[in-house]
Amino acid sequence: MPNMSQMSDKSNISYEKLKSFAVEMNEKEVMSGVSARGVSALDELRNGTKETLKYASLVTLTVQNAALSLTMRASRTQNHLFISSTAVIISEIIKLLTCLVMVFIDEGSVRKVVLSIRRHIINEPKDTLKVAVPSIVYYIQNNLIFLGATHLDAATSQVTYQLKILTTALFSVFVLKKRLYNHQWLALVILFVGVALVQLVEISKKSNTSSLEQNPMIGFTAILMACVLSGFAGVYFEKILKSSSDVSLWIRNIQLSAIAIPFGLIQVFVTDSQMVSEKGFFYGYSLLTWIVVLLQAQGGLLVAVVVKYADNILKGFATSLSIILSCIVSVYVFQFEVSLQFVIGASLVIGSIFLYSKQPTSADSSVFKLSKSLDKS
Repeated sequence: MPNMSQMSDKSNISYEKLKSFAVEMNEKEVMSGVSARGVSALDELRNGTKETLKYASLVTLTVQNAALSLTMRASRTQNHLFISSTAVIISEIIKLLTCLVMVFIDEGSVRKVVLSIRRHIINEPKDTLKVAVPSIVYYIQNNLIFLGATHLDAATSQVTYQLKILTTALFSVFVLKKRLYNHQWLALVILFVGVALVQLVEISKKSNTSSLEQNPMIGFTAILMACVLSGFAGVYFEKILKSSSDVSLWIRNIQLSAIAIPFGLIQVFVTDSQMVSEKGFFYGYSLLTWIVVLLQAQGGLLVAVVVKYADNILKGFATSLSIILSCIVSVYVFQFEVSLQFVIGASLVIGSIFLYSKQPTSADSSVFKLSKSLDKS
């Protein structure tokens, strides 16, 4: 039978163990609290950074859209016009270099960049050739945009170019078998009406902003064709991206530019070789021309960033703001006359952008399901 001293020793040991356990648990709770606060702070920092990137990219896209429209128009009203086909080639070269830099940032070394290009482009010739279609179409589209800017003012050109939403939607329905909600079909009708009103204003008046002869019908036709090509190329490229998720967006853009550049050089040789040989490849280039080239090169890449960090609604908001900004600047810089019909048409276009980007309601969803079941039956 244990004596009193033994029992006392056991009690002391138990007490010490209990005390040690309590201290240990307290330390764990403190560390857990510190860890939780650290994770929470890290999450807040990440969310804050994402929010900052989202709105920074949207502001940049708004300014880029408006600036490109305005500077392109200004550059096409100069006495010594640069050769637009050469400008498209230079913009593709800049885009190619930008994408190579982005791949380098992702990969971390030149060796890995070379391996990535070899793996996805050189060793996959069939996959690279698939990108040839949208690449060539995009190149032709960019040339048409320059032609449109020569014959239309910045505000009208930018409003008209929003028809690419209509063409993209139609190609998505027929090629990708996508289904549009009721409010999206309504938005497309409103968009068409708005652009029609704006174009009626432009065709009914004569431009006096340039000494060069301008034809609004040529400008409208060029922008309309650019919209059709933009819709087709966009949907085709989307199909390629979805069918091969292992290839990064930067690599795909490298493929686009790598194909567009030699095609563009052939086009310059066929259509503008005489002018280039007489006046030079960079004839008519000014600081304004280089700004246009840089803005055009970064435009598509900027949209990719916006899609990554924002959404279509905010992207539509940025587009709408850029239209308003272009109109305001055009009034003061190009003496653009804003009529009531133009305001109504532009407002319809801006409203249609918001409506098309709106999240579907329950009513839209039910109609969507009904149309789907009718197709199956």
